[in-house]
Amino acid sequence: MIKTTLTVDERLAPADCQTMLDVRQGVDALDRALVALLTERQGYMDAAARIKADRSKVFDRARIEDVVDKVKAAAREAGLSEAIAEPVWRTLIDRCIAYEYGSWDRTKG
Repeated sequence: MIKTTLTVDERLAPADCQTMLDVRQGVDALDRALVALLTERQGYMDAAARIKADRSKVFDRARIEDVVDKVKAAAREAGLSEAIAEPVWRTLIDRCIAYEYGSWDRTKG
């Protein structure tokens, strides 16, 4: 098992920002951290493509809805607007599925 420890570059808390430069530095720091997490998530798409014997198993509507439901619950708990969380994750899932199809085709197609 792995445990990801993520380091986010130094930044001001949102409530402490006084200028747009402060805001942009915070957003940029978080974006770099999100890229690192998304890179790891992408690795799981490669693993799924490797594990799934049948290409038709790449798209799984029930799993998509399960992921979205879990994300919405986590968003509510964390104070993230579901109006941000749900469309972001639906897009993320869509792009990950497309990536997984490509990965499946490269390794098994």
